[in-house]
Amino acid sequence: MATRKKAKAKPKRRKAAAKRPAVRRKVVRKAPARRAAPKAVKRKAVKRKAVKPKAVKPKAAKPQPSIAADRPPPGERIGVVTHFYGEPSVAIVKLETGTLRVGDTIHVQGHTTDFSQRVDSLQVEHAAVDEVGPDDDFGVKVVQHVREHDVVYKVAS
Repeated sequence: MATRKKAKAKPKRRKAAAKRPAVRRKVVRKAPARRAAPKAVKRKAVKRKAVKPKAVKPKAAKPQPSIAADRPPPGERIGVVTHFYGEPSVAIVKLETGTLRVGDTIHVQGHTTDFSQRVDSLQVEHAAVDEVGPDDDFGVKVVQHVREHDVVYKVAS
C-alpha cells in the first residue's frame, strides 16, 4: 500500500510586540523667586494746595441738517412704504390720501432712499389693478431698494 507523506509543518508566525504609548512626563516649573520687601524710606511731609475744579460750560450740540430738510417735498405726500420684498423688488405702500394710477410718476424719499419712477404696475391682493384709492395697501414694482417708513410722493405731471 501506498503511504502518504505528512505535510511539512509551517513555522508559526510571531506576533509583533504591541507598542507602548509614549509616557508624558509632567513639567514641573519652579515658582519665581520672591523679592525682598523694599526698605521703608522716611519722607518729609509736604503741604499740598487744594485744587478747585473749573466750571466747564457745556457746548450746545449743533443739530445735523437732514437731506430732506434742505429742500421742499417733491410733490403731494400720498403714502408710506410698509414692507419691501427684495427678490421681486416690490414695495408695499399704504396709501393715505388721493389716488394713484398706472402711468403716474412717484418719488420715494427716506433716510437713504431718494429716487423717482413711473408706475408700471399696481397690485392689490395679488390682482393687477389700474387705480388705487385712499386707505388701500398695494404693491408697486420699484427700480431701487426702498425701506420701511420711506415716504411716497405723487409728482405733478
